Amino acid sequence: MIYTLTPNPAVDRELTVPAMEFDSALRATESRIDFGGKGFNVSRLLKGMDASSVAVGFLAGNAGELLQKGLQSLGIGTDFVWVAGETRTNVSIVTQLHDHYIKVNEKGPLVDAVKQRELLDKIDSLAKRGEWWVLAGSMPPGVADDFYARVVKVLNKHEAHAILDTTGEALRLGCVEKPYLVKPNAEEVHALTGLPVNNTAEISAAAAELRRIGAQNVVVSMGKDGALLHTAAETWLTHSPKIQEKNPIGAGDSMVGGLVWALSQGISLKEALGWGVASGAATASLSGTEVGARPLIEELFKHVRFEKFETV
Repeated sequence: MIYTLTPNPAVDRELTVPAMEFDSALRATESRIDFGGKGFNVSRLLKGMDASSVAVGFLAGNAGELLQKGLQSLGIGTDFVWVAGETRTNVSIVTQLHDHYIKVNEKGPLVDAVKQRELLDKIDSLAKRGEWWVLAGSMPPGVADDFYARVVKVLNKHEAHAILDTTGEALRLGCVEKPYLVKPNAEEVHALTGLPVNNTAEISAAAAELRRIGAQNVVVSMGKDGALLHTAAETWLTHSPKIQEKNPIGAGDSMVGGLVWALSQGISLKEALGWGVASGAATASLSGTEVGARPLIEELFKHVRFEKFETV
């Protein structure tokens, strides 16, 4: 089984307007609602690969009910801890030409220590040896940066595999607990380590620093340039297939989805990253908030190129 943990999900509401005007009442020509959250995006990609997953995290109020029903309508399993208040709603206003936008993100509901303990206990009861957990996104109010580290510790106790996709202090503290893999992008690695990331050698050195902190394996996503994998034994560059990019938003989450899907199938880490890169490219080639599905991902995987990088 694959589980995706999203501590601070959101209802994403997008309104399209003819043009951006301030101090004026605008009329939306289109509107849409999406189920926002990095872990949810991973679950959606897994569904496109005909794989099951269970979405875990905190939900609250009417917005939380909307998210749960929406995920279930997609055939995604859910097992949430319910908290007081209201799951956040993030609002985007975009122009029809997509040349301007405004986005406002709410903070999310306050999650107290009792509810945090409840979620940790739930994870403790669900975790089984050899299963895969994706821990993704930011923390809601009241939840400290060490929460993912606490989750990784629980998963390691059960010999389950943790894939961590977060930033900043939450990433650093998570690395200390030795997750199976972490997946920052180059800018996030730079922000955490202070090391330059201007070329492959520098990115590899920065990834090595995350392994020194404790992460067992590091994948650094590099957008349309693919990704770098750094392990104890070797470093690989995985070059993305050429696509006509339409919307790169969510491509990083799809990369994680393709990666964890392949790992759950017993595919080697290097080849699994190829599936991840193909999945990210598939999503980036689609319009709106669509995610890649298996036929397209399988076709793009044929064009993924691997290059072994020799560290000095």
